[in-house]
Amino acid sequence: MVYHFSRSGKKNLHKSAAAIAKDGDVCDNSGRIYEMREGTMTKRLFWQARGKFWLGVLGVGALIFLPAGTLQFGQGWLLMGVLFVPMFLAGLFLMAKDPDRLRRRLDAREKEMTQKRVLALSGLMFLTAFVLAGLSFRFDFLRFPGWVSILGAVLFLLGYVLYAFVLKENAYLARTIQVEQGQKVVDTGLYGVVRHPMYAVTLLLFLSMPLVLGSPISFAIMLCYIPLIVRRIRNEEEVLKGGLAGYEDYCRKVRYRLIPGIW
Repeated sequence: MVYHFSRSGKKNLHKSAAAIAKDGDVCDNSGRIYEMREGTMTKRLFWQARGKFWLGVLGVGALIFLPAGTLQFGQGWLLMGVLFVPMFLAGLFLMAKDPDRLRRRLDAREKEMTQKRVLALSGLMFLTAFVLAGLSFRFDFLRFPGWVSILGAVLFLLGYVLYAFVLKENAYLARTIQVEQGQKVVDTGLYGVVRHPMYAVTLLLFLSMPLVLGSPISFAIMLCYIPLIVRRIRNEEEVLKGGLAGYEDYCRKVRYRLIPGIW
């Protein structure tokens, strides 16, 4: 920065070419730093998504095939395919087009104690259902006919399609119960039919899994998800009514929570 004085003695402030160039460098450096930070966050999200995906593949595979005592469990491979192939493709799409939405879906750290208990019981339910499905195949005990597995796979893929519609409709959709700054009530699409279409889709997905595995015992275990999801919904609505403007009006407008005409 250089100063020039006029004949009247007044100081005029001018930037030299070097100063201008220096300021430009600062701006460029700030932009580079921002891009570097964004790149670091994107890489971190990529590795987080990749790690959770393969952890899920290995975990579910172990719970299914170890109790079965063999890898020659066709219905087990069918479930692995319909579960993880669409999940992988959806993850790639979100990573490229909407990483913020992917970040919300990966964050499963609940703050509400009620929700933590629901998640813990849901995990126990999954573990039991998968292990029993493998054992029922191993000992050929209480098995559904083959066509039920095909029907289950079709229903499961239908659930994924509905899941995509819900995800597209609600930009604030997350795995945890929270109200974000600037969040608004969504009442369009499937949200105009039931208040919690994501949970309705989840119920369809979860009840389809034991059908794919051909296990009536696992299906009976998965029915335990119904009271769990009811408890989760009641608690979530308490949080939303207290923190999300317009949600009580939305509840009066859309009568059913989970299944149209039933509840």
